[in-house]
Amino acid sequence: MTSQPRRFDYLSWPKAEAAAKKHGSTLVWPFGACEQHGPHLPLATDNLFAETILKKVLDRLPNEFPIWSLPSQPIGFSPEHVSFPGTISVSSNLLLDLVLEVGQQASSFGFRRLLLFNAHGGQIGLLQAAARQLRLKSPTMAVLPCFLWSGISQLEELIPVKERAEGLHAGLAETSLMMSLEPDLVGSLRPLDGEHFSKESVASPPEGWSLEGAAPWAWLTKDLSVSGVIGDSRSSNQSLGNHLQELLIDHWARLLTNLMESEWPPVT
Repeated sequence: MTSQPRRFDYLSWPKAEAAAKKHGSTLVWPFGACEQHGPHLPLATDNLFAETILKKVLDRLPNEFPIWSLPSQPIGFSPEHVSFPGTISVSSNLLLDLVLEVGQQASSFGFRRLLLFNAHGGQIGLLQAAARQLRLKSPTMAVLPCFLWSGISQLEELIPVKERAEGLHAGLAETSLMMSLEPDLVGSLRPLDGEHFSKESVASPPEGWSLEGAAPWAWLTKDLSVSGVIGDSRSSNQSLGNHLQELLIDHWARLLTNLMESEWPPVT
C-alpha cells in the first residue's frame, strides 16, 4: 500500500509522461459542487466528499497500480439550488466542454482510462452524457462516469427507507458523513424537511411519481424546502458517519482494485 499522494498534478512532466505510458494507466477526476447544503453544512460538501473519500481509497491501493487523481472540479452543475445564496452553478454546456477538453488531453498523453468520480447527484446524467461524447472523441481511452453513493447495498441497513427515498440533500446520510470527516464544519442546526409534501405550498405528487427514480420530475430545491434540506438531518451522528465512510471506502477500493487488475473495459 502507499502513503504518498497519488496526485497527477504533483508529478513532473517526465514522470507524467511515463505514468501515462504504463499498461492500464488510469486517471480519476473528482467532481463536486459549490452549492447550499442547508444551514448546517458547507457549500463545499460534495467536493469535500469526492476529494476525501477518493484519497482514502487510493491510499489503500497497491503501489504498483498506475492510477492517479486529477485536481477536483469544485464547481458543478447545480441549477436546482441557485435560489439559495452561496450556490455557484456553471452551465451544462460549460461542464460538458470541460470534460471533453480535459479528457481529450488526457487521452493524447496516452492514458487508457478516465474515471469521473462524482459526488453531486444533480450532475449524474450530465456527466454520463459527457462521458459518452468523450468516448467518441477519444476512442483509445475508456471513460467511466461514477457516482459516490451508487451501488452501496449496505446502505439499506443503515438508512431508513423513507430517508433513502426522500433524503436527497443534506439529510441523514450527508450530515452524518460530514460529522465523520470534518466535524468542525457541521453547524448545530438539524433541520427537517423530510415532510415537505405535507406543506401547504407543495402538492403531493401523483401516485407512482417521485422525486427521483422510475418516474421523476425536474424539481427545484425551493419547491420542496425552505431550509435547503431535503430529508431529515435530526438523527445524524458521527457513529453513523463512520460506518458510511468505511462502506464508501471499502466499496470503491474493491471496485478500483478489480478494475486495475483487469483489462476492462475493452477499448478498440
